[in-house]
Amino acid sequence: QVQLVESGGGLVQAGGSLRLSCVASGRTFSSSAMGWFRQAPGKEREFVAFINWSGAYTYYASSVKGRFTISRDNAKNTVYLQMNSLKPEDTAVYNCAADPTRSYSAYDGYNYWGQGTQVTVSS
Repeated sequence: QVQLVESGGGLVQAGGSLRLSCVASGRTFSSSAMGWFRQAPGKEREFVAFINWSGAYTYYASSVKGRFTISRDNAKNTVYLQMNSLKPEDTAVYNCAADPTRSYSAYDGYNYWGQGTQVTVSS
């Protein structure tokens, strides 16, 4: 069992930055691939970023590539999402997830989820 707790969300102006954190507990975090997803009101949950267990491989949605960076610190059982050049369309609840069983971008393939953190970008 894995417990995930996100933090770092908030209100920011367009063009600003936020760093989200996701702290994991309950089992060996360092062996778990991790993903970030988001869901805006009235929209489906969408993939944002993925990182493998070692941090050697990362993948991003085209909408955030070049602006967002996913990273991890296995010594701290934490995965991060650095978000720069934020846009109003980035407004959503952001969730981290662990242990994908299918494609890294398929949200229904992840075994564990955090409760989410709200990111609001004002124009």
